[in-house]
Amino acid sequence: MASLFDRLTYAQIAKSIDHSLLRPELDDAFVTDGCKLAARYDVASATVRPSDVVRARTLLDGSNVKVGTVIGFPHGSSTSATKVFEARRALEEGATEVDMVIDIAALRSGRDDHVREQIAAVVEVAHASGAIVKVIMENAYLDDPQKVRGCQLAEAAGADFVKTSTGFAPSGATLEDLALMRRTVSPRVQVKAAGGVRTLDALLQVLELGVTRVGATATAAILDDFRARKSAAA
Repeated sequence: MASLFDRLTYAQIAKSIDHSLLRPELDDAFVTDGCKLAARYDVASATVRPSDVVRARTLLDGSNVKVGTVIGFPHGSSTSATKVFEARRALEEGATEVDMVIDIAALRSGRDDHVREQIAAVVEVAHASGAIVKVIMENAYLDDPQKVRGCQLAEAAGADFVKTSTGFAPSGATLEDLALMRRTVSPRVQVKAAGGVRTLDALLQVLELGVTRVGATATAAILDDFRARKSAAA
């Protein structure tokens, strides 16, 4: 049987990547270059800070790359009203994918109704605009039962993806967490890995587990490696 690498095309690999442009120190030139890179490599999305959505929309106009942004990032401690406002504003400015951080403290405290209702409020706004929602668990701060509950609450709230992490916590995606998340949610809900996927081999490894998106900053290196290996195998 052919390996996953042999079976996948460049387009399939590229469209599994959300090119991440979220670090607080990134200046305008870096964000501009990052959006141009995302368009050049034809990835799934460029995920930018809320203040960069308008710039990203302009730069990606005419491409097949989505504009993604983050809500309640990175701590998840904004109120529900704030997260809804932030999502609505981002959608109005051109975002079509939103990655929202759950209320981590509420989940750890067992306030499941609040967690579900908050996610549902953002999902309602996003889906009304034709956008998708990826819910960030921030697994570094959760034990396994909390990860399971978080994923179940995200699915119950209508989210499209569950996501491991922001990339700003002490640890990011692990294979164990990804496997746990994939078997916790139904096939309707996709899984995104973020934090630590920096090579093609690492990307292939998480795809084997059923992950369909990864957040990456090493996008060019990953995709250049894929093209080089495919050329060498031809």
